[in-house]
Amino acid sequence: MSGSNRSHIPSDVELSAGHRLDRIEDRAIGRRREIEVVLAALSSGRNIVLEGPPGTGKSTLLRAVAALLDTTLVFVEGNAELTPARLLGAHDPALVLERGYSADTYVDGPLVRAMREGAMLYLEELNRIPEETLNLLITAMAEREAHIPRVGAGHADPAFRVVAAMNPFDSVGTARVSGAFADRANRVGMGYQLADDERRIVEAAVGVEHLGAKLIDRAVEITRATRTDSEVRVGSSVRGAIDLVHIAVGLAELREVPVDHPDVTLDAAMAALTGRIQLHDGLSSEPEPVVERLWRRIFADAGEPPAAPAGKGQAPRLQGPAPAVT
Repeated sequence: MSGSNRSHIPSDVELSAGHRLDRIEDRAIGRRREIEVVLAALSSGRNIVLEGPPGTGKSTLLRAVAALLDTTLVFVEGNAELTPARLLGAHDPALVLERGYSADTYVDGPLVRAMREGAMLYLEELNRIPEETLNLLITAMAEREAHIPRVGAGHADPAFRVVAAMNPFDSVGTARVSGAFADRANRVGMGYQLADDERRIVEAAVGVEHLGAKLIDRAVEITRATRTDSEVRVGSSVRGAIDLVHIAVGLAELREVPVDHPDVTLDAAMAALTGRIQLHDGLSSEPEPVVERLWRRIFADAGEPPAAPAGKGQAPRLQGPAPAVT
């Protein structure tokens, strides 16, 4: 590892970055502002934390930026099992028996690898990582070095960065990120994209040639409606709209009916959305009636007679004909 603590991205990459932003936005749709902020931070040697709900393109943005900067993204999944030793690395026991402890017997963990290669260490689910492991990262971020057992201090390549992502709405198995870590990183909030951007995302994922725009429009609309419904604590990401369209296409082929048939869109909505939404604590309702209500508002006419109530884990069935998507 380099002995310099200077952070720098090669000037030829910096000069070309502005001309290639459009290529990143083609992958991270609707994220131009966030892309510019992340690029500016990384180019000036800063560390970044992207914070937002699932499905808002955090990983996609970071991978696209890494490709633009022509740097390796060393991926680390954050969880309670990520100990300092797993992040840092360890000596190979067989080699130690043969040669004794030395730099040659040390097997780099993801942190040391990223520091040696001048890569971006990408920590997913940052708020699931134990505090003692985060403390190891603080030294690497602040001092740009890490202590390698029985070897000594290893210094980071100038291009080494720490980038991370976290979901602030997940309260299971998570903890507050320490102030010491937060003070050494820059936060970029990533909320849900605009409706037009989410339509572009779905179109890019499923294609529109054989579907037309109506199914995609309504899949996006019902997905977005789950985020503002009074009974829903956490709504679905745009992945729900993508899966709704994919499942509707598959059901239509199996049943030999149009893709906008009401039974098709209702069943697709149930499959794609009921597992993705979280209701407010204390409500006795199940997700099926919530999705059915939103489906009737968006896919069916207001005058459509109500469906039979759905049982737990069971999709409701229509009692009468419902209009096709127009």
